[in-house]
Amino acid sequence: MSYHNPNTPPRKSATFDDYTLAEIRRAAATGIYDIRGAGTKRKVPHFDDLLFLGASISRYPLEGYREKCDTSVVLGTRFARKPIHLKVPITIAGMSFGALSGNAKEALGRGATLAGTSTTTGDGGMTDEERGHSQTLVYQYLPSRYGMNPKDLRRADAIEVVVGQGAKPGGGGMLLGQKISDRVANMRNLPKGIDQRSACRHPDWTGPDDLEIKILELREITDWEKPIYVKVGGARPYYDTALAVKAGADVVVLDGMQGGTAATQDVFIEHVGMPTLACIRPAVQALQDLGMHRKVQLIVSGGIRSGADVAKALALGADAVAIGTAALVAIGDNDPKWEEEYRQLGTTAGAYDDWHEGKDPAGITTQDPELAARLDPVLAGRRLANYLKVMTLEAQTIARACGHNRLHNLEPEDLCALTMEAAAMAQVPLAGTSWYPGKAGF
Repeated sequence: MSYHNPNTPPRKSATFDDYTLAEIRRAAATGIYDIRGAGTKRKVPHFDDLLFLGASISRYPLEGYREKCDTSVVLGTRFARKPIHLKVPITIAGMSFGALSGNAKEALGRGATLAGTSTTTGDGGMTDEERGHSQTLVYQYLPSRYGMNPKDLRRADAIEVVVGQGAKPGGGGMLLGQKISDRVANMRNLPKGIDQRSACRHPDWTGPDDLEIKILELREITDWEKPIYVKVGGARPYYDTALAVKAGADVVVLDGMQGGTAATQDVFIEHVGMPTLACIRPAVQALQDLGMHRKVQLIVSGGIRSGADVAKALALGADAVAIGTAALVAIGDNDPKWEEEYRQLGTTAGAYDDWHEGKDPAGITTQDPELAARLDPVLAGRRLANYLKVMTLEAQTIARACGHNRLHNLEPEDLCALTMEAAAMAQVPLAGTSWYPGKAGF
């Protein structure tokens, strides 16, 4: 005979928690998998698990008010006749017109231009507003080929061949019918109001040898002027980076699983890919093994939020970072002032569940003209520029504290890890030791 103490609350399962039970019931009731936007919501090892070792006696710090700290970076120095010169190593990741409103795309272009950096088109083609307000614009070349044409390839300042994305490596994109307006349909050559799903792989190649041919085609179309990026989702970063370099890439863009998406299956976002922190060192190792580190530039994206994150990514060997979710928040997305309207959508500010629905109260992830009009692209662009400025100042502060007069002089020796997992992924010592899991000689 068992006895239950009435004063002891019932114990719920850690495996079958409330969210899991609700998802099982939803799936059983609908027969449809869950679709949402943004990146993973599970907690994974990230930049917060690393700390900088500031200078004292063994390292001499720099005085911020008197000594400069260079933040500039040049991308595409390998083959391109016109590499990109940026004032800051923080770029805006590809987010499409379709996923975002026209005003949002204009705001991203304005903000990036004010800060002296680049923005990226995303799937679906190039808009005149985006090109007109982006001093430096990277054109994404995706498996869908939506909106792709030689004219826009030549109008761009660089071309990013997208092989994979951190939120869904191995999977294609989604754009629900409610976001396919007349203009989006025309740009993508799609029927209005019908759900679309982009291909998960390029239709005209099956491997790195074909990618090399495609890169050469793009160089010939653009007269070898434009840097060619290759973007991969974080899954096998060592081999994907090495193959991209051998195929002729000027720049490799590496996107970890904290990177966002406009829409895909929740199971993809949460269970496919690797944390950004786990991707960087293998990619850098591949570049070093090929003798191409700093010759082929590495851009890291996926969960970059602050100047500390920027500094840590650069210390681990990246040349620049890209931000997506953070940029949208900076221009006004998921602002608590719209909380009542977010609740009416069945979500809350900060949950990012509404990106694919096209009903964003902030006017950013929508094609509804009335909602889109809520976003002032001039004001939003200034907000983004302010945010980029603060991130840069934060990164400079850390670099000076570590004794460096250039952000790109930060190195793994400036870091320690708080957890075994972070130490192993970043290959920096566990705090208070000279050891990390897997270190040679131990």
